[in-house]
Amino acid sequence: MSDNLQQAAEARTASVIQLAQELVRCPSRAGIDDYGPVLTVLEDWLAARDLPHRRLHDDGGALVGLLVEIPGGHPGPWWTLDACVDTAPYGDETAWSFPPASGDIVDGWLLGRGSSDSKLAAAMFCHIAADLLPRAADLHGGLAVLLDVDEHTGGFGGARAYLADPTAARPAGVLIGYPGLDEVVVGGRGLWRASLAVHAPSGHSGSSKSVVGAISRAAHLVRLLDAADLPGVDGTSAFPLPPKLSVTSFHGGQGFSVTPDRCDLNVDIRTTPTFDAHGAETLVRKAVAELDAELPAPKPTEVTPIATWPPFRLAEREQPAAALLNAAAETGLMVRAKTAGPSNIGNLLAGEEIRATAGFGVPYEGLHGIDERAHLAELPTVYAVYHRAVLDLLGG
Repeated sequence: MSDNLQQAAEARTASVIQLAQELVRCPSRAGIDDYGPVLTVLEDWLAARDLPHRRLHDDGGALVGLLVEIPGGHPGPWWTLDACVDTAPYGDETAWSFPPASGDIVDGWLLGRGSSDSKLAAAMFCHIAADLLPRAADLHGGLAVLLDVDEHTGGFGGARAYLADPTAARPAGVLIGYPGLDEVVVGGRGLWRASLAVHAPSGHSGSSKSVVGAISRAAHLVRLLDAADLPGVDGTSAFPLPPKLSVTSFHGGQGFSVTPDRCDLNVDIRTTPTFDAHGAETLVRKAVAELDAELPAPKPTEVTPIATWPPFRLAEREQPAAALLNAAAETGLMVRAKTAGPSNIGNLLAGEEIRATAGFGVPYEGLHGIDERAHLAELPTVYAVYHRAVLDLLGG
């Protein structure tokens, strides 16, 4: 990588950190805090630098993000840098060794919720946009920076509003600023989620009549699901992870004297290209049919699908993965292409046939947990990698 890019990245570091500190000190827990203040911090920063931006709203009119758009002077595809500025909850604040909204720097770490996921990336992407604005006329296509909220709720309201906006250029690809220095995430398992309602006759727990209650039937269903035969990794596929099934919620009954007539389960299945949503639903409905045959009830078990996302994986030669991997290699970083086990916003984009990377950034600790913090020594290198990758994508 050129010395000029590295020097520019180092010069930008202090300003990136300052903006990130302001963002961390502005609580924006998903579903808890008002998103207006944290987005106002970004709006003020963008306006002071004459960066073209606008607000994004969901169908109900709620503010769900900001969109920066820099059109190039020549035809070409648009590319998007995306970083969420809402965060996970704090959890047990008494367990933290510093305030969750600290924003302080201690021993080279930026402290606080959102420091790693993903306020530091948001600050970095804003600065990259500011770097490119003066040379926009030389670029091909355009650069968008999506600063979204409603991400940690799983609703992805900001991303959905961006994709639904008829005035926004459709991106050819998206680089998502999740952290982690050793890997470029180029794929992720998909998901199929459903709620199951298990029924049974109700009765008094002390009755002389024996009743197989809904909880007992549901427990049997859990055993059937846990014993279900899931395929392993397909040796003929480039996708390196197997599917996974988890029962994530189990609710039924109250008190002691009544055998309940209903028990509700949530099932989460992580899917792969060779075991997709259809395969997941087929497996669950087979287990349900077996339950209803073995332990009949007055009402059949209900299966209500809740959400489906496709798995995705980019080949290392596909953009934007190639640009990011090449830029990292030019810095001397030993990074590998990774397919993530958890699903992420890249799956939402895959459903829209938009290619995405879903992670490359600074080292971190405590993401979504206690004492979240991001290491800053590597920030100039990470900044330079993204800067170079964007220039390559835009023909700069």
